[in-house]
Amino acid sequence: MNVLVLGSGGREHALCQALKNSDKLSNLHCIPGNPGIAEIAYIHDLNPLDHQALFKFVKIHSIDLIIPGSEVYLESGVTDLFENESTVVFGPTKKATEIESSKVYAKHLMQHYNIPTASYKEFSDYQEAITYITNQEGPYVIKYSGLAGGKGVTVTPDLIVAKDTIKTMLKDKTFGSEKIIIEEFLEGEEFSFMCFVHEDVIIPMPIAQDHKPLLEEDKGPNTGGMGMISPVDSISQETISKAYTEIIQPTVKALMKENRSFTGFLYGGLIQTKEGPKVIEFNARFGDPEAEILLSKLNTDLLTLIQNLLKKKITPTLWDPDYYLGVVLASKGYPKKYEKNYEITGVDQLKTPYFHMGTKQANDTLKTNGGRVLLVLGFGQTFSEAKTKTYTEIKKIQCTNLQYRKDIGDKSQKEV
Repeated sequence: MNVLVLGSGGREHALCQALKNSDKLSNLHCIPGNPGIAEIAYIHDLNPLDHQALFKFVKIHSIDLIIPGSEVYLESGVTDLFENESTVVFGPTKKATEIESSKVYAKHLMQHYNIPTASYKEFSDYQEAITYITNQEGPYVIKYSGLAGGKGVTVTPDLIVAKDTIKTMLKDKTFGSEKIIIEEFLEGEEFSFMCFVHEDVIIPMPIAQDHKPLLEEDKGPNTGGMGMISPVDSISQETISKAYTEIIQPTVKALMKENRSFTGFLYGGLIQTKEGPKVIEFNARFGDPEAEILLSKLNTDLLTLIQNLLKKKITPTLWDPDYYLGVVLASKGYPKKYEKNYEITGVDQLKTPYFHMGTKQANDTLKTNGGRVLLVLGFGQTFSEAKTKTYTEIKKIQCTNLQYRKDIGDKSQKEV
């Protein structure tokens, strides 16, 4: 099979890494790719959002399967583009992607089908939102309804910050002209529950736990994710089973009833509350950094799994039971303003897996090229072993403009 992965980050690097050893793989391509992906796949300098150029490329290279990494490509309608073609896209249609690209739609869906989530109100008028939030008690949860590159959610106990967030979203239209949602604050422990899905067939993955705040002890602004741990000792199997039967299955069925059948990676951002698991958000693609962790744990041929799933056959999946811990090295200043083009050395000395998230090659020199730059992964039979490996390897990397958290996984594990 000739396979094309769309994207340039750590998630796409992990997808290519998982695909490259498949016996069914003939050629692996990636648009636009990154220096890490260039070592294992053919990369091409095209814009995945240019559908005319993408369509031509797919025909020339006889691509059999496309796996879009980012929600941006899905929202643009890349799956719909090949709907009547022999090339198959493992990703949801534009309509099904609205479970992520429209938080208002996702809330309507959950409310209509009784899928447990936080209560909410939606607003398009700035003054109405300000009046409403002034009469609420914190902590305040404000979400931009559309896509915002992982930066469209603010959770704060400070009313002034909450009002400023509303101004940024509704008055300044920083992310665009979509509505906002003001949600009930849910207290509990968050976890990521992802599944391979094709229509009504679901293959669940092990849960993982993202660390979105920039700073240790979960302080600072939210990011796209500063690290990841799997398994998560503090989330019981009972909670996972309940999340599957009360959230994942009903959501997949609901999308089918709505004529939005889902194909691809369904991401449930969930939280364990006193009333049981509830939905914080849904994503229509693999998480990042979840992909780097979970695909590294997968001991089943990914290409075979996807091929069979598209035929509505379930492949028995084998997952490494070890602890996997990934830490993101991000540019200083991220998630706000940051500088690029800082030299990175020492990566070639790493003995554990690592993934390029925001790098570029310039005259044989590896340089920073994004907010989140690298993810370093460690694993072991205990959490302590995985953590020690990860942070030992990180010390080998030299760059004057990188920052990272030193407490990934600490709060959620029985053994530290």
